Amino acid sequence: MSDMIVTSAEAMEAEALPKRHEAHCKPQNKAGEMPSTVTHKPVAQKSPAEWAHERLILYIQNFEEQLDNEHEVAMGFTGGDAGVLRIEGMGFFDPDMVTFYGSDASGAKTQLVQHVSQLNVMLRALPKEVPAAAPNRIGFRLAKALEEGEA
Repeated sequence: MSDMIVTSAEAMEAEALPKRHEAHCKPQNKAGEMPSTVTHKPVAQKSPAEWAHERLILYIQNFEEQLDNEHEVAMGFTGGDAGVLRIEGMGFFDPDMVTFYGSDASGAKTQLVQHVSQLNVMLRALPKEVPAAAPNRIGFRLAKALEEGEA
């Protein structure tokens, strides 16, 4: 037990800030520090859609950091034969909708709109569409938009 004294204001602030915990077999899969873009305002002041959107960006970014240059992030759907969506964009509509933009395996334009209470995303690595091109890293662009207040 720590001998550190915590003021009531510090305790309330700590309770309002988001927390994350992960354990991995391989240390290189460990998530990094919580970026300030996620902690810029207390969770209680965010809509469920905004909060889900911010955390999905972190998950996508972390997943992409583990990919080689031959793969890009996509998401698989659970239940049914909806298939896989190559993630090319993501957004939210307050208070409770999250949307993913991209293309399916045949290259058809695809958009998934989902209520946050039904959110269930499986990130997958797919081979790049154009083998010679640099892989698209949507997580980096999503995080940059969040930092610039565009999200």
